[in-house]
Amino acid sequence: QVQLVESGGGSVQAGGSLRLSCTAAGYTWRSLCLAWFRQSPGKEREGVASITARGFETFDDSVKGRFDIETDDAKNTWYLEMNNLKPEDSATYFCAAARPFPDHTCPAREFRDGYPFWGQGTQVTVSS
Repeated sequence: QVQLVESGGGSVQAGGSLRLSCTAAGYTWRSLCLAWFRQSPGKEREGVASITARGFETFDDSVKGRFDIETDDAKNTWYLEMNNLKPEDSATYFCAAARPFPDHTCPAREFRDGYPFWGQGTQVTVSS
């Protein structure tokens, strides 16, 4: 069982930056597929970023160039670096994980049900 613990989040003004962190207990992050999702009231949970066990990253077009994924092997933690934040980025953010498929590929970032392990969620609020 993979347990994920999130931290970070908070309130910032538009143009500001935040960093979310997610620590995995029970597995090293390099043995997992990792992703960040977000959900706003009344909207579906959407995948914004993902990284495979081999380090291949993907980003949703809405955050490309502004968000980045960083990892810390020693802490078994990965981070979502969020820069130039916009009010539309306001949401509850969740980290998620999945075991890779036998061919070492990962569930698509958009496929929420492909990630069975979830953090508790953290709120990000961006004011204009």
